[in-house]
Amino acid sequence: MARDQPPREPIPPPLQPRGFFTGVKIRPIIAGVVVDYIATSVLVMAYLIFYYMKGAPEDGGLPEEALEKAFKEMLSSPEGLLAIIAIGTFCTALGGYVAGRLAGAEETKHGALVGAASLILGALQAAMIGGENTIPQGYELLGYALAIPAGALGGYFAQRDTRGPGPPLREGNP
Repeated sequence: MARDQPPREPIPPPLQPRGFFTGVKIRPIIAGVVVDYIATSVLVMAYLIFYYMKGAPEDGGLPEEALEKAFKEMLSSPEGLLAIIAIGTFCTALGGYVAGRLAGAEETKHGALVGAASLILGALQAAMIGGENTIPQGYELLGYALAIPAGALGGYFAQRDTRGPGPPLREGNP
């Protein structure tokens, strides 16, 4: 090798494709789904008790017949169904937020995966319960359609909390 030649730079490694699941951590997703499931159960039960049973439970707890009657009443009213969808959507976003914060990277992706996992869990739970489905199909489809975007939105908010809102807009841009 001649002394007057400049040293060669090392050849960079070839670009590797990034798959959708690259960087995904399973524990934050599981934690987000657990938060979603528990928060949804608690808030739906609180909604059922305070809006359909007209008050807090008495000393002996909730009578099963009154609970079933209130649940059927809630599922037969459009307001009750929309409230359940709103509560579920909020709790899925909360689960997505938790997953994003715990993951520390790819927050929106982790949140969306919480929405997908919660969607699958809800479908499995409905299939295991069996019986006749009293929820109108349009409301059910709306709930399913909102699950993944809600989780992704929660993950997006987790990303904003950890990294800030992003670069400032240039002057002249809306």
